[in-house]
Amino acid sequence: MPVPVPRQRAIPAVECGQAPAASPDSGPSKEQAPPGTHPAEHPTNRRANPTEKREKPTDTSPDTSTGTDSRTSTGTGTGTDSRTGTDTGAGRTHTDRTTQSAAPTNLTVLLIEDDPAGSPIVPDLLDQAGKPIRVRTARNLTEAGRLLTDDVHCILLDLALSAPAPARTSADGGGNGNGGGDAEDHDELAVLRHVLELAPRHAVLALTSSSDAERGAEAVAVGAQDYLFRDELDGRLLSRAIRYAVERKRSDSAERRLAEGRLRAQENRRLERGLLPTPLLAGSPLRFAARYRPGRSRALLGGDFYDVVRTPDGTVHAMIGDVCGHGPDEAALGVELRIAWRALTLAGLCGDELLGTLQQVLEHERSDDEIFATLCAVDISPDGRRAGLCLAGHPSPLLSRPGEPARLLPYDNNGPALGLLPGARWPRMQVELGAEWSLMLYTDGLIEGHVGEGRERLGQDGMVEMVRRQLAEGLAGEELLRATVNEVRELNGGELADDVAVVLLDRTA
Repeated sequence: MPVPVPRQRAIPAVECGQAPAASPDSGPSKEQAPPGTHPAEHPTNRRANPTEKREKPTDTSPDTSTGTDSRTSTGTGTGTDSRTGTDTGAGRTHTDRTTQSAAPTNLTVLLIEDDPAGSPIVPDLLDQAGKPIRVRTARNLTEAGRLLTDDVHCILLDLALSAPAPARTSADGGGNGNGGGDAEDHDELAVLRHVLELAPRHAVLALTSSSDAERGAEAVAVGAQDYLFRDELDGRLLSRAIRYAVERKRSDSAERRLAEGRLRAQENRRLERGLLPTPLLAGSPLRFAARYRPGRSRALLGGDFYDVVRTPDGTVHAMIGDVCGHGPDEAALGVELRIAWRALTLAGLCGDELLGTLQQVLEHERSDDEIFATLCAVDISPDGRRAGLCLAGHPSPLLSRPGEPARLLPYDNNGPALGLLPGARWPRMQVELGAEWSLMLYTDGLIEGHVGEGRERLGQDGMVEMVRRQLAEGLAGEELLRATVNEVRELNGGELADDVAVVLLDRTA
């Protein structure tokens, strides 16, 4: 006969009254790991009499039972069906163990207790669906490590279990017990700390005596999901506590991952914001405006890049470029090219020499030989009336002047994109700007958006017509760029798939 479960005398730490009572006729399936035995070889779903020591079952005769029976084992190896009270023969067979282990269960619990068969710590357990909770038992942390598989949901840890002895050396007293492990020897929760380190992703329920509630509270502070009094357990209370601990661990893990994700996103935004350029135009009469929109969702930085600097001789250098691709690697490469361009420009390089050096940087920094970058660079003379233009596979800038329709600058001498042809050359073209003008540099994301629901794209001609109309409406500077990007998005029917960068330089008479 099973030993009666002690009646509850106090309310443990978990909340009560939220789950249906467990049926007294259903029991957990227990797995005991004998030393040196693989978990897959253990007998499963056997009920042990808590008043008797466990003995290895003998396989002397086949068992023809077809049901999933909860049994009590005797010293002679005979089994008694707890539901019918009839003797079903001596011993158990592998066929019976396979049949019983196939019974569906929702939760699996690992009990770590030095004598699982000698004390009634685990009474009958049922999950929320009324199915038996599967219980594995381990007498020490070594066995627990072997039984702690991915299908274990919760760990029941007896805090009275002895913690593993710390490794000692001759430097800390050898084996006389007076060495450097004294601090851990006095740690009453050392075994819990070992379990939390062994199973950081599992829910843990600490078991202690009713006279040591303070120790249980300390266990929760260390990292356990809850604590229970081992001498006041019943099936209903423990089943509910296990479900509570599992759900609390899941909630804590999800909250931690969410917090880590938010922190990582904040750090990425700060990093990306710091990588965006700050124009160096002190002392220049030119006005500057820029618009940037990455194609990646929730990103601040894409593969497009731009920069504007003024050198000591009064020349204003502007650049815009586009690394093929849209991922974080392309964004990082774009930042490297922008910083390299600024450093080379401030060092006095320009035109073909500068672009050739940038190509060397690209070739050394790219992750794949197929990656290339387009670039447009202009250098505006100190008087603001002339400019040199170099194109490396990039769309030509748009120039607008009072009394004249906006037009694209010549692109007949457009050189290849950076990273395509070793030893390539990029000729520099001289352009007359005049006394008053506006120069717009852009990436292909602005002109490759669709127009309406068809496959037709805006293209350079459509962009030129759009900007002409907006200039005629009196838009300029930031307002012009904002209106241009917004209209391109509307024509596309939503967000653009590619990165978009636009730079506008103005000079008034």
